[in-house]
Amino acid sequence: MNVNTQSIRRPMVGLVIVSLAAAILPYVGLQEYSLSILTLGLFFAVYAMSWDLLFGYAGEANFGATFLIGTGAYTAALMSSNGVATPLVCVAAGAAAAVIAGAVLAFPALRLRGPYFGLVTLVAVLIMRQLIILFSDKTGGEIGIAVPDVIALDSATNFHIALGLAAVTALVLYFLVKSPFGLILEAIGQDPINAQVLGFNIVKYKLTAFCVSAFFSGLAGALMTFYLGTASTNVFVDASVGVQIIIAAIVGGRRTVFGPILGALFMAAASEYLRPLGSLSELFVALIALIVLFFLPGGLLGLVRLVRRKA
Repeated sequence: MNVNTQSIRRPMVGLVIVSLAAAILPYVGLQEYSLSILTLGLFFAVYAMSWDLLFGYAGEANFGATFLIGTGAYTAALMSSNGVATPLVCVAAGAAAAVIAGAVLAFPALRLRGPYFGLVTLVAVLIMRQLIILFSDKTGGEIGIAVPDVIALDSATNFHIALGLAAVTALVLYFLVKSPFGLILEAIGQDPINAQVLGFNIVKYKLTAFCVSAFFSGLAGALMTFYLGTASTNVFVDASVGVQIIIAAIVGGRRTVFGPILGALFMAAASEYLRPLGSLSELFVALIALIVLFFLPGGLLGLVRLVRRKA
C-alpha cells in the first residue's frame, strides 16, 4: 500500500470508528437535552463543511450560506405543509432546489473578481429574507411555516439521522478534496492566474464545488426542518446564522473537512450552555472564537494534531 493510499484511509477509518462510537451515545445515559444539542451541532457541521469546500479550497468567500440552506428548508416546508409529498420526497426536493438555486446564483457571480462574489451571495440572503416576509401568506413570514409531517419522533433516531448525514458529508467531501478535482480546486484557490494559464476552467471548477456545497447545505436544511418542525427566517435565512457557520468552519480548522465538525459542535455546545447568561452569551462565544483565531491559526483540529505530536 503506498503512502498516499494510507494517508487517505487512516482518516476514513478514524471517521468510521468515531461515528460508530457516537452512535451508541443515546443508549449510554446521555440526557435528551444534551442529545438535542449534539443533533443540532451535527446539522451545523454539515453547513460548516459545505461552506469550507468553497472558501477553504477554492478561495471564494461565500457569505450566503443561509441562502442555500434556506432554499432547501423552505422548499421542503412548503411542500410538506401543502401536502404535496412525503417527508423523504420533500427532503430530496429541498436538496435539488438548493443546487438549482445555487447554480443560477453562482454561474454569473463567479465570473466577478475580488470580493464581489461574497457580496452577491450576501445580497441573495437579504433578498430571500425579504421575499419570505413579503409573501408571508404563503411562507409564514418571520413566524415561519409549521411542518405537519415528521421523519422521526424519537430523539435517538433524529440524532442518528444527523450523525449519518454528517459522516456521509465528511466522507464525500474528503474523497473529493483528495481527488484530482480537489487538488485542482486547491491550486485555483492558491493561484487562480497560474491555474488559468495552465488551461483549467476556473469558473467550471468553482461552480461544481458550489453545487456540491449547495447539495449538502440544502439537504441538511431540509432534514433540520423536519427535526425542528418548522422553517423560520431566524433559523434558516439570517446573515447572523451565516456568520456562525463561517466562525465554526474557521475555528474548527479551515481546509481540513473534519475541522468544521469540531468547530460546529463547539459552537453549538458553547451557545447552548452559555444561554443562561442572556445577551452576554453571544459575547462570550465571540470572544472564545476570537481567541482561537488569534492563537490557534490551525483551529481546534490543529490543536488536536499538535497535542498528538507531542504525546
